[in-house]
Amino acid sequence: MSALLHGIRVLDFGRYIAGPYCAALLAEYGAEVIRVEKREGSEDRFVAPIGSGGEGSLFLQMNRNKLSLTVDPMTGEGREIVRRLVRTADVVVANLPEQSLAAMGLDYASLSALRPDIIATTSNAFGATGPMAKNVGFDGVGQAMSGAVFMTGEPGQPYRAQVNWVDFGTALHCAFGTMAALMERSRSGKGQHVKGSLLGTALTFMNSYLIEQAVTAINRVPTGNRGQAAAPVNIYRTTDGWVLCQVVGQPLYERWARLMGEPHWLADPRFASDLSRGENAAIIDARMNRWCEGRTTNEAVEILGAAKIPCGPVLNAQGALDHPQVQALGLFQPLGYPGIPSPAPVGRVPLSMSVTQGEIRHRAPLLGEHTGRILGELGYDAASVAGLRERGII
Repeated sequence: MSALLHGIRVLDFGRYIAGPYCAALLAEYGAEVIRVEKREGSEDRFVAPIGSGGEGSLFLQMNRNKLSLTVDPMTGEGREIVRRLVRTADVVVANLPEQSLAAMGLDYASLSALRPDIIATTSNAFGATGPMAKNVGFDGVGQAMSGAVFMTGEPGQPYRAQVNWVDFGTALHCAFGTMAALMERSRSGKGQHVKGSLLGTALTFMNSYLIEQAVTAINRVPTGNRGQAAAPVNIYRTTDGWVLCQVVGQPLYERWARLMGEPHWLADPRFASDLSRGENAAIIDARMNRWCEGRTTNEAVEILGAAKIPCGPVLNAQGALDHPQVQALGLFQPLGYPGIPSPAPVGRVPLSMSVTQGEIRHRAPLLGEHTGRILGELGYDAASVAGLRERGII
């Protein structure tokens, strides 16, 4: 059985995460994805370098299953290569500012003039309208402007998350929109422009907090790791580390109280609901701290898990790689890459599908690894390709 997106060609002009991961998701389900970048390599190729060639861990994750073509789209000959490519493509992915897209001939008007049924999937920092629409930004800007950074920190010291959840969320939204656009095209023959933004993603993920604020004007303040609308919800120290516990809802709270072996937790009116427990969390946390401080992390997780109370150990990166539950998932596929000392554990799409399972077919490409092959398919002969290289176009 052929892959779900077999026969779909995607041009990936993305950088870093929001665009490239969207394209990686499409590639995992069978699309042919061509990553297009500068002749010297785009800056995101070299983030957190791990090998002799300078390629970074982010690049190896974002660009598995892709082909690589280098071209300078700001030259006349380079623009012609891009135009020829677009005529063969079904989808163009780019997370670049609108003015950059227009300068490269990748705005929707230019793309649809070349191929009317093209699907253009673009994203930027702040969206298409508004006073900051022309500004640029990374993941942290979305975190900060959504309220998430303020709520994540301690009083007087906000913290952003190290993990780029806004970028990944935007990529997921854009991949969803691209799939919906492909479905529509299969029915009507029409292409369309799919637009995402980092700020829009962050606001969507924060929406329940924003709804609460708009309706109640509660003006919540940050409380570190402690939950605000339930308890015990916190990270607790054990004899050898830390464990996270999240008790939300009356059934879970009753299980926790039974585990403590103290019926007064169910009789005290201060702990009658999630909200009241959140308001009196310091008292509950003190009890949970005493329970955890006499146990190892593994002991705490085993006991809480057996009681059906949500919990997990706080792991560092090596601990996450080594944990038996992580290993049991089989998420990571070891992929070699020229110049790295050992195979990289690249994560598959974390979905198990009974019919249309995605797969990692090959490693991320070397810079320009497939340029000659792709240009040959576009009608350039060997002499023409050599001339383009000599003139610095590819």
